[in-house]
Amino acid sequence: MKKRHIGLVILSLILVCAMAVNLTGCTMTAKAEDLMKGIKPNNVNVIDDLNLHNADVTDFAIRLFKASEQGGGNTLVSPLSVLRALAMTVNGAENETLQQMEKVLGMKTEDLNMYLYSYMKNLPQGDKYKLKLANSVWFTQAERFTVDKNFLQTNADYYGADIYKAPFDNRTCTDINNWVKEKTDEMIPEILNEISPTAVMILVNALAFEAEWSEIYEYHQVEDGKFTKEDGTKQEAQFMNSTEDVYLEDDNATGFIKYYKDGKYAFAAMLPKKDVSVSDYVASLDGKALNALLANPQYATVYTSIPKFEAEYTVEMAEILKTMGMPLAFDYNNAEFSSLGTSSNGNIFIEKVYHKTYISVGEKGTKAGAATAVIMENFFAEPQEPKEVYLDRPFVYMLIDCENNIPFFIGTMMNVEK
Repeated sequence: MKKRHIGLVILSLILVCAMAVNLTGCTMTAKAEDLMKGIKPNNVNVIDDLNLHNADVTDFAIRLFKASEQGGGNTLVSPLSVLRALAMTVNGAENETLQQMEKVLGMKTEDLNMYLYSYMKNLPQGDKYKLKLANSVWFTQAERFTVDKNFLQTNADYYGADIYKAPFDNRTCTDINNWVKEKTDEMIPEILNEISPTAVMILVNALAFEAEWSEIYEYHQVEDGKFTKEDGTKQEAQFMNSTEDVYLEDDNATGFIKYYKDGKYAFAAMLPKKDVSVSDYVASLDGKALNALLANPQYATVYTSIPKFEAEYTVEMAEILKTMGMPLAFDYNNAEFSSLGTSSNGNIFIEKVYHKTYISVGEKGTKAGAATAVIMENFFAEPQEPKEVYLDRPFVYMLIDCENNIPFFIGTMMNVEK
């Protein structure tokens, strides 16, 4: 039985178990106008077999992780959250912008929509485990922006997105943070600090995961120990010890899988060999090879030890995604998002992709949350260099009637002494 759902297990794990966010607020209210009442999701047929694209999604996860990895510091990203936020966004892209985004995301937009829709519909849920994902699209009330109704319909059909029209003021920022806080079970209290006056749309994904271990660690299985960093520094830690039966090994690391209740989700770890740094190991990872490894593990007795830990991570992903191959989406002159909407103030482009994650691993199980916000803006003229006018030599001056734009005094100043 374990072998049957190992691929999905790790997809969920690697794309999910690493996420958290900080979002603020009280309750969803708002100046935001809920537009779902005007958009009824169409029926979509579910794909029962996701194997065709599981390796593609794992490949995106590894490429995103590698591009995000910070040598020497903790890194924690949720590729699933990022993928869903960008998948909503790509439905508004056209031409070369669309081609670049599809290449980075790993599949054609239509296939991605179908995969993610079916993935959500097939998510196992139980009393001792849950994985929840939610999406929302917020766009400005400003007259300069006109949203494309087909874009909203597609995101309603495939992503079940809540759709809001809002003034994009401080209250909207609070509303978005409250939405994320609610959808992440308060693990992520805040995703935005403010909303730029040039923003026209914000696409948000929120994720919450919580699961109990299949076998909870007993008191006698938790021991104090030392965690040794790569520079040799030792840190005090509590370690949870157990015997597992699913073993992982590749050329540069060994690892294991530990299941949560019912074996629908799992925790997986890979420990680089002693002569391999974590950064070098991350650099060696290949998405399709990892997907195959996780789908075909070895079954053996494995003595394991996991440190109890809690981590959170915040990153702005614009530069990461550019380096992955989609720079046009962030180009304020050349990005093409005409299928998303139009703005009388100029071209629409992605300005920022905010991502926050959180995870807690302890004796009873794991809690993790993530949020991703894609900020769409319209082009505005770049500020010019400051000018300088110092009246430190003779000059002409006027008093003017601003109603009629005529000077009613005019003179020269040649000598400031009386």
